[in-house]
Amino acid sequence: MLRGFTTVSYYAEDLEAAKAWYTELLGVEPYFEVPGGYAEFRIGDYQHELGLIQGDYAKHDLGAVPGGEIIFWHVDDLDATLERLKSMGATEYEPKIERGPGFTTASVIDPFGNILGVMYNQHYLDVLSELAGSGPKSAK
Repeated sequence: MLRGFTTVSYYAEDLEAAKAWYTELLGVEPYFEVPGGYAEFRIGDYQHELGLIQGDYAKHDLGAVPGGEIIFWHVDDLDATLERLKSMGATEYEPKIERGPGFTTASVIDPFGNILGVMYNQHYLDVLSELAGSGPKSAK
């Protein structure tokens, strides 16, 4: 039934500032935009979508609490990633926690109030290695 992660969306009161911040963080420009309303990036090994939505469309108070679900993105060097995120104005939400051998998580709040989870995940690397060269799996 659930085939895979497609898009995670974050809201930002200042969409242009959020777009610039994520462009710097990700090292790529958005591949799709709706002027004044939405910007979307394709990132990672599977080209997942990260969408930024103008805050006016949010159904919740953006200033009340950090927003968004915590989706953990695999990173190869968690310490370096956290250092870079903090140098770009993100603040710690959940400190680095070892969840078990090969599984360490942390999360930050981006400058726009969204929770961004990062994780070193050995399982992710194992699955990626198994899929390398095999092509996409077809649904039956």
